[in-house]
Amino acid sequence: MKHAITLGVNGQPYELEIEPNRLLLQVLREEIGLTGTKEGCAIGVCGACSVIVEGRLVSSCLTLAVACQGKEITTIEGLAKDGVLHPLQQAFIEYGGFQCGACTPGQIMAAKALLDENPKPSEEEVKEWMSGNLCRCTGYYKILESVMAVVNNKITAEFQFRKRDQQARIQSLDVYKSVARTD
Repeated sequence: MKHAITLGVNGQPYELEIEPNRLLLQVLREEIGLTGTKEGCAIGVCGACSVIVEGRLVSSCLTLAVACQGKEITTIEGLAKDGVLHPLQQAFIEYGGFQCGACTPGQIMAAKALLDENPKPSEEEVKEWMSGNLCRCTGYYKILESVMAVVNNKITAEFQFRKRDQQARIQSLDVYKSVARTD
């Protein structure tokens, strides 16, 4: 039996009819169409699905959507305003805090929750807070550097996200050698 709920997502109300066992992650992605929040582990330990509900960081892969009835939810899509990136989004681009992008939304949401609670954390506090967000690509240094750039106000004021004007060129380094004889 479906339940009627209203979720406030990124400042917009959504009236939905959902099954009571639907997870917030599923509703955000499949019902509302906000695919920035990712599923990583599906057991709440990787942080890829992190969103902010009523000012609190939660794992959307463990949170029932019906439990969020009437609550305000912030996802990665809700951070940029009027085409201007949130400082954390900008810092992750400027300082290379992302690689493949699978964990990036969760990393940014976790960092936002921290900075909302503590705008001037130490590097150790950032490391502790972000320890619940896993990344398979990096050694975490660029993620830490990105967050600390926001803490220390070291992001470019005139930053504009732009597409590259050039196309990538593949250069042969002659490293591939034949492994089978053809004569």
